[in-house]
Amino acid sequence: MPNAYNRAMKLYTRRGDDGLTDLFGGQRIAKYSLRVEAYGTVDEVNSAIGLALVCARDTELGPVLLEIQSRLFDLGAHLASPAREEESSSDKGHVRRLGQAHIDELEARIDQVSASLPPMRHFILPGGCELAARLHLARTICRRAERHLAELAQESASEALPLVYLNRLSDLLFAMARRANQLAKVEDIPWVPESRSKSSDVQ
Repeated sequence: MPNAYNRAMKLYTRRGDDGLTDLFGGQRIAKYSLRVEAYGTVDEVNSAIGLALVCARDTELGPVLLEIQSRLFDLGAHLASPAREEESSSDKGHVRRLGQAHIDELEARIDQVSASLPPMRHFILPGGCELAARLHLARTICRRAERHLAELAQESASEALPLVYLNRLSDLLFAMARRANQLAKVEDIPWVPESRSKSSDVQ
């Protein structure tokens, strides 16, 4: 009898045709539920980082982005597997849940990337070189995922650390966008408030 893992997986199952989807563990919930919205947006962040990675493979940022993609996959599995108090330690072992060590790692990377950057003396606009623009896009999607998770965390204490993880990740993506501009020898684009812009036009 062939091993189940050797059989090709179908892309469609028809199980979601009624507007419901399966969580790990068998629970079925609506596709518009907050939990699905949260892990769906994490998937969007991952895809945006994949888009950035196309431009970053030959830079120092590439390996970091690739590692982050795997951790976001872990986070998606975490969110699709709501913790239950009654689950055994062996059940919990099937899903890798992000913890404080992952947050510490992001903070160390933020410090490392920021150390090479000039101090920020003004707000900057998302853009610059193509890689920086793609990283800024990933950052804003990450902020949206964080907002969804902040709401979900009100219902489930197990989402507290993932919420912090997304917060730090958005900070890291911002720092990496600035670093991408620095590596490309492109200046960050300063925000020019409207009043200042109008006064310069008059002159």
